Amino acid sequence: MTEEKKLLLIIDSNALIHRAYHALPPLTDNKGNMVNAVYGFLLIFFKAIKELRPDYIAATFDVPAPTFRHEKFAGYKATRPKAPDDLYSQIPITKEVLNSFKTAIFEKAGFEADDLIGTIANLVFEKKSVPGIETIILTGDSDTFQLINSRTKVCTLRKGLKDSIIYDEEKVKEKYQGLTPHQLLDYKALKGDPSDNIPGVPGVGEKTAIKLIQDFRNLETLYELLEKNDKKWKEYSPRISQCLEDNKDQAFFSRMLVEIKRDVPVDFNLEECCWGDYDEGEVVRLLEDLGFYSLIKRLPAMGGGKENFSSTANNLKLW
Repeated sequence: MTEEKKLLLIIDSNALIHRAYHALPPLTDNKGNMVNAVYGFLLIFFKAIKELRPDYIAATFDVPAPTFRHEKFAGYKATRPKAPDDLYSQIPITKEVLNSFKTAIFEKAGFEADDLIGTIANLVFEKKSVPGIETIILTGDSDTFQLINSRTKVCTLRKGLKDSIIYDEEKVKEKYQGLTPHQLLDYKALKGDPSDNIPGVPGVGEKTAIKLIQDFRNLETLYELLEKNDKKWKEYSPRISQCLEDNKDQAFFSRMLVEIKRDVPVDFNLEECCWGDYDEGEVVRLLEDLGFYSLIKRLPAMGGGKENFSSTANNLKLW
């Protein structure tokens, strides 16, 4: 008899809030508070639950304070423009809605949401006493692709708020010309990441970085064979070899910056992340306060809840 698989959905909340804010026009509640990002976040949240049917949900958030990466590199994310105040003001409202759904929230000073995602996914993956648990990370970008393994996938948005794709190990290889999820660390270490102001190796672009990792597998082997002037290097120009040689420390430093932590000290209990044990009445009152009446109609498709609606919303097309 095949054992039924359970699903943990880990939400990269800040990434989705940012995506929603920029995807939707301004929207205010009856008190004049901007809530477009909250609404967009919930559109994604509702859609994911309806389609994926998770058994457990964990929502992760960034903390508005420097992380260990900022301490090691003052320029980390320094080129990013500051988000508008009316975006940041919507984060507590989003948390309030998640709390009404009894969704477990995780955040940790000194670490990013990605580090909490990596830690939780790793804890579930390695917990032999909980077999059959699969994890899907719901995010707005590709940073968490490095966490993909046989039981961890990433659902990311491609365009807008409704067009999403789930990446597993094979889809990562398709996208990055054969590179595995773990090799994306070395790939990013070489090419850098302008969005996070991660330097990488000057002169090494995306195509060259992919070819280097295809040929040498990782940074360690690459530099070991470079120092030995291995014959493999004959097909590369002296300029590339020199760039790599001059920036060896920077390459390894960049890899440290892009690597998601998987050992953040966090109090995680899978059973506390069970989805569905919320009070629909409480959720409805909050959604009414926010003016999200269309979302109230979608609640029957969410599953769970301590009360059951007998609503015509069951017959409405949700998407």
